[in-house]
Amino acid sequence: MSETPRQRTVLLQFDPDAHASVFDRIVAIDAGVDEVLSYAGVAVEDVRGLVHGAIFTRGPAELKHTAIFIGGSDVAAAERLLAAATGAFFGPMRVSAMLDANGCNTTAAAAVLAAGRHMTLKGATALVLGGTGPVGQRVALLLAGQGTQVRLASRSLARAEQAAQSIKAAVKQAHVTGVAVGDVQAALRDVQLLVAAGAAGVALAPAGVLESTKGLKVAIDLNATPPLGIAGVAATDKATEHHGITCYGAIGVGGTKMKIHRAAVARLFVANDQLLDATGIYAIGRELEAAKR
Repeated sequence: MSETPRQRTVLLQFDPDAHASVFDRIVAIDAGVDEVLSYAGVAVEDVRGLVHGAIFTRGPAELKHTAIFIGGSDVAAAERLLAAATGAFFGPMRVSAMLDANGCNTTAAAAVLAAGRHMTLKGATALVLGGTGPVGQRVALLLAGQGTQVRLASRSLARAEQAAQSIKAAVKQAHVTGVAVGDVQAALRDVQLLVAAGAAGVALAPAGVLESTKGLKVAIDLNATPPLGIAGVAATDKATEHHGITCYGAIGVGGTKMKIHRAAVARLFVANDQLLDATGIYAIGRELEAAKR
């Protein structure tokens, strides 16, 4: 008698950009996915048909072998695609889904994990520069979930306060304050953790900030494109000390980000009802950290 063939894993890659991300596809393959079906230029109105084409080919018990990854460069567009995808599920006819547009969730998780290696996050005070951007908001949310007091910074006080309120609504007992940063040095008073998560090529903390800030323990710059977000932190820094401060650059947290990305994609195929967002992806990262000890 012939053996029943193994059910192949299939990942649907939804990307709102003109070309589906080659990066995301390769990571999925490296995570062990058998087939990656990549769709580019995906609009909200396309999603229902694509999802139903996936979920109607397999019975409920087999749907854990199918999953959805939503990426691209536009995080807001990706969030709309995710809402459309989950809205197309019904009853047991659903598959696991993960959003990591522009690496927003895996990068934020890697940054918070890096900080946690060198300091106690609970009760600490953090300043997140570029805090209203996709990565900055997720860094602030994850830190708030660890009991950190977060100063979420933006050039616009109104936008910073709005983002802070959104995090407070999502995280119980979150201590998040929106601040407008004109003077970074003043905003860093009594801060132990500095994270720069602004747009590529935007300098947020000028020269002299690191050496003149007292009490700062960890500085993480998630911008790899010159000029860097924090002057004095190199993109390749990985637990590198500058002026007594442990520093990470974008490439320095990149290894952890990649491990989390691959592990999260693999986790999609454990069950058919998972939704991996920032907190779920961070939890996977913590598992990987614990396994190293």
